[in-house]
Amino acid sequence: MLSHIVICHLLHPLSLFIFLISRAKNVVVPARPPVRFFAADAPVVDLYLGQLDQVERLRSVAEVSLIFFYAPWCAHSMAARQEVQQVAKKLAKQVQFVAVNCWWSQGKCRRLNRFYQYPVIHLFYRRFGPIEYKGPFVAPYVESFILRVITPLTYLPSRAQLEEFLSYHESRVVGFFQFHSSPQPPGYMTYLSSALQALKRDFRGVVRFGVVTNKQVAEAISLREDETVYLHRRFNSSLIFPRRERNFTSEAICSWVFEHHETILQWLQPPGTKSRLLEQELTKGPALLLFLPHNPLGSKPSSLLQQVADIAVRYHSCDNSKHWTLDGFTSRSLCCQSVALPESSTSVCEVCLSSSRPSLAASSVRCSFPSTSQGRDVLQNYLRHCCLHQLLPPISIDTATSMGCSNFLNSYSPFSQYSACCRKIEPQLNESQAKEEPEMQRVPLTPPSTPIPLSAASEQEGDGITGLWCQTNRTLRFYVLDVALNWPLAVRLGASGTTNASLHQDAHPQGDGSFAAIVNLKDEVHYVLHRSPAATLTESLEAFIRNFSAPYSVLQRHLVGDEDRRGAEQEAKRLLITELTTSTFLPSVMDIHKDVLLFYYTQWCGFCSVLNHIIIQLARLLQGNSTITVARVNVARNDLPWEFMVDHVPSVLLFPKYRKHLSVKFPDDLPITLPNLLRFILQHSGSLHYTDKPSVEAESPGLSAVLRAEFLTLQREVQALHRARELLSQQLSQLWRDNRQLTFDARSLEAENAELQRERRSLEEQHREKSRQLEEAVGRLQELADASENLLNENTLLRVLLRALKDRTEAQTNNGWIIEPPVAHNSGSHGHTMTVYLYSLLSV
Repeated sequence: MLSHIVICHLLHPLSLFIFLISRAKNVVVPARPPVRFFAADAPVVDLYLGQLDQVERLRSVAEVSLIFFYAPWCAHSMAARQEVQQVAKKLAKQVQFVAVNCWWSQGKCRRLNRFYQYPVIHLFYRRFGPIEYKGPFVAPYVESFILRVITPLTYLPSRAQLEEFLSYHESRVVGFFQFHSSPQPPGYMTYLSSALQALKRDFRGVVRFGVVTNKQVAEAISLREDETVYLHRRFNSSLIFPRRERNFTSEAICSWVFEHHETILQWLQPPGTKSRLLEQELTKGPALLLFLPHNPLGSKPSSLLQQVADIAVRYHSCDNSKHWTLDGFTSRSLCCQSVALPESSTSVCEVCLSSSRPSLAASSVRCSFPSTSQGRDVLQNYLRHCCLHQLLPPISIDTATSMGCSNFLNSYSPFSQYSACCRKIEPQLNESQAKEEPEMQRVPLTPPSTPIPLSAASEQEGDGITGLWCQTNRTLRFYVLDVALNWPLAVRLGASGTTNASLHQDAHPQGDGSFAAIVNLKDEVHYVLHRSPAATLTESLEAFIRNFSAPYSVLQRHLVGDEDRRGAEQEAKRLLITELTTSTFLPSVMDIHKDVLLFYYTQWCGFCSVLNHIIIQLARLLQGNSTITVARVNVARNDLPWEFMVDHVPSVLLFPKYRKHLSVKFPDDLPITLPNLLRFILQHSGSLHYTDKPSVEAESPGLSAVLRAEFLTLQREVQALHRARELLSQQLSQLWRDNRQLTFDARSLEAENAELQRERRSLEEQHREKSRQLEEAVGRLQELADASENLLNENTLLRVLLRALKDRTEAQTNNGWIIEPPVAHNSGSHGHTMTVYLYSLLSV
């Protein structure tokens, strides 16, 4: 309802403004009811009202269920919808797909769940779950995850399949269960639950679980007891789950596997949203990031992934004399230990425990190296005197091989002995030199108890990276990423090619679609692998890893530069201020014929934006000067050499001509203003006096003397002006400080005056209140005084009347009369009644 209408007539007679004032309450339009999110023909049960009770009912009747929680407004949910529909059409007969709107305010899902992001996929296997999927929402990846949950165990019926299962680089777990009872052995369901627990802990499936039911197949890995869980490891002794020490539960088995498994090659699958997955891994140390084409639905790894896994296995194989066969471990050396040698930083020495008895190797023997400091000193002295002096350049290869490695006994044992081996770290070679180097010149690191021929040693070590993980402190972690999903990251690291994240070979720097880079987050550097067309991926990666692991690496730090993509509207700025990038930085700054004033900035720096107009004004003033260049560089988008970096932004540096090595930084205590920048340039700009050109005095001595005298006079005047300016600046600073102090004093006096005024007003209020109370007290006292006077008069009159009454009573008594006084029922009127009674007696 409208209360009134106000019509304002403005200057123009036809100009009318009508202001409507409403008293009605604000009305909130209710949300529209949700609609179906998935297509009608999609094999997905769409609970768009958030019916969580129906989800539980549907999940209880299905073997495997996928629950897709979404928000209808979420762009990620909309993008994942097509991928989930594609997977649902393929696996509808095996998996029940349920979608739940968890954003509808009146739905039960919204009231009971608090998701921080959408969409969310939960997978349930029978009664087990939920297993949350945290990978990319791409159909092949989602399908691969579902298939892995559907078949958490791989059945291994033969030795060949067991050998193939254990040959991959991932950690493998094998369970031996004989199905003599019906329907299955007692511990089989526990083992199945442990495989699902592993998927719940890591959805990527870094640990694969297999099951063996044949006793002859189980004996290939020395499993003879039923209900045994075996963890296969490549570099350390394989383990059997200790049922006597731990409870045989799914949680205990899963925890035991993740505590002892080996990780040499790890897949990184960023979820596509904001996460700290990459940061958590890169902070652990230098990382080798390998971007490879990947098909998650492939039955076997691709050839590129097999090459990378082989390199990672050899890189971590510190004991290359250990081999695994189906008949058990047959190795001459079970474990090795490096010995610190502070005298030499380019030598590697190791002590290995060698065994010639297969039964000892097959058992879980512990490394029996000396634990006391005295035993370690003995080993170190032995290595120093018996190994290091043999590694001299004049000694031939055969002599170095036989004398650089020797055997000794720490205690009497007919089956084991120690083997000590020392060698120099090989100098780093480039790809062409590495190819030309003969393989016969490589010396084995840890030879067995008997000398190995050089040909066998070359075949065993092969490339020079075998066991490199134990020989250097610059150890690498191997990570693999899908190049199609993470192509923007590869481009940011230095990959060249189109930005289209496809699997075409022409879209990536290498012909096979791969890209590799080493990122060292601690040193804030990264290196890019540049492959030659003739080199294979294995050869390039081996040389790349060797060069990084060298004490004095020959790798060059990769500098990321921002591409010049500015439009025509910035063409005017380009004429005034030169925008530098990584590629144009050194040629522009190191131009010996120009003074370069360089402004460091970033796009997120607010102070840099404030100074932009000052830099533009300076560039306009110096626009006609061809010897001074005003430039700027965005340090957030362009990597610069360490010697040209600054500690903060904004910063200003001047590179004077003819003496670039004497660059000067603008003082931090001075404000960056136009006059200060001009003084800074005039004071530190380059001069011909510092060049190697012939002096002017040799050409015209007289004119040079006159000019030099004038120059000295002007220089003295400039110095006097500088001193006067400094004195004036000091006086102005002192006046500014005095003025500021007076301002502070005035503010404090004003505050004190205000406080006194408040106290005065408070005292006046108290005075008025006390006066009012005193007047009230005086009035009450006056009333009491009047009442007291009336009582005194009445008291006197009563005494007179009582005296008269007494006299008359005595007289009447003498005459025989008895008069009874009246009874007073009201105590309040006692005095008045007595008075009336007395008057009546007197009247009688």
